[in-house]
Amino acid sequence: MPATPTARGQAVQLLGQVLGQGRLLSEAMSGGAWDSLAPAERAAAQRLAQEVLRNLERCDRVLKPHLRKAPPLFVRNVLRLGAWELCTGGAAHGVVNEAVQIVGADRKAHSMKGMVNAVLRKLAAEGPEQWTKLRVPRLPRWLRDPLASAWGGKPVAAMEAAHLAGAPLDLTARGDPAALAERLGGELLPTGSVRLRDAGQVSALPGYDEGAWWVQDAAAALPARLLGDVAGLEVLDMCAAPGGKTMQLAAAGAKVTALDLSETRMARVTENLARTGLSATTVTGDAMEHEGSYDAILLDAPCSATGTIRRHPDLPHAKHGEGITELIGLQEAMFDHALRLLRPGGRLVFCTCSLIPDEGECHVEEALARHPGLEVLPAEALGFEDRWRSAEGGLRLRPDFWAERGGMDGFYMAHLRKAG
Repeated sequence: MPATPTARGQAVQLLGQVLGQGRLLSEAMSGGAWDSLAPAERAAAQRLAQEVLRNLERCDRVLKPHLRKAPPLFVRNVLRLGAWELCTGGAAHGVVNEAVQIVGADRKAHSMKGMVNAVLRKLAAEGPEQWTKLRVPRLPRWLRDPLASAWGGKPVAAMEAAHLAGAPLDLTARGDPAALAERLGGELLPTGSVRLRDAGQVSALPGYDEGAWWVQDAAAALPARLLGDVAGLEVLDMCAAPGGKTMQLAAAGAKVTALDLSETRMARVTENLARTGLSATTVTGDAMEHEGSYDAILLDAPCSATGTIRRHPDLPHAKHGEGITELIGLQEAMFDHALRLLRPGGRLVFCTCSLIPDEGECHVEEALARHPGLEVLPAEALGFEDRWRSAEGGLRLRPDFWAERGGMDGFYMAHLRKAG
């Protein structure tokens, strides 16, 4: 690598960790040269890596005719980054020269400088036209096949289009969302979130320092709203980090206990509460060992996170479906433990940011059979659409919903009441 880290060089390193080591970008963005980058360079490196991952299939397709055999992963990632930049309007001189420098600085790869230079110069001339003819990148088979089985081929293709489009910035207001939308020039969504396009640096937006809002996808903001009026109720946010739902509940007047296993993530909850001037009791610990008695519980259970790919394009490339069976078992155990913590007649919102029915609808169907007297309550709240309602009474959200507005994360949620 060059002596001075650059955004492109770090983007290549990030791609190597995702595609070669199975690490998520959130895990890879720390330590070493990454910490020495200026904030603007970090943001640029993250964006470059995300766009390559979002367009990985396209990058490989435009490169394939120019490669007699697949080069080592490091060189392939340099070429992928160059391909994305050149095919989407990047200046050929800067892109090609730095790609050659990055490869030349690597002891094992420096002999491939000439090949990288030749391939990328060909792409600079031919790539942009070829790029426009390529299909929307498809999800890896490990995920696409079960989703197509659950939802059908056309809906999955629409989800893939939403993943490619990426995601705007959604905010939840501490106070009046309409006033916040007007202040920031954003769109007030039917469910009450405020959506911004090309928002820039989040911490520089008006209202950040005084805690007037927090970042939260429009879909992720709905589970807390399912609980309705929680003023004065004792509510457990069972997997609280990073704290968006905790802040919603606290802002609505609930007496909130925020619980999470990770000290690091719980520190973020505490920071967010401090910035917004909201209060909650924070507890770091294992949800399965937690004891107490609550009027309502919000359980956003650990899951495959397959509903968040439009924001996290690394996920389907870093993970390959491993561990989902174990996650499903944990979700069921946490669901049942949450019911034990509820007072008679208490209410539970169960949700996951997953597109896989086994992590959503199936849990509720099976829980209704396991727990006599448990009932699903109607999902009644501002902005909910009939097409979101699922057969067992929950809500099924998908990335292709609200496509004309910029989509939403994939989520499943249900509002249930324990027998009195």
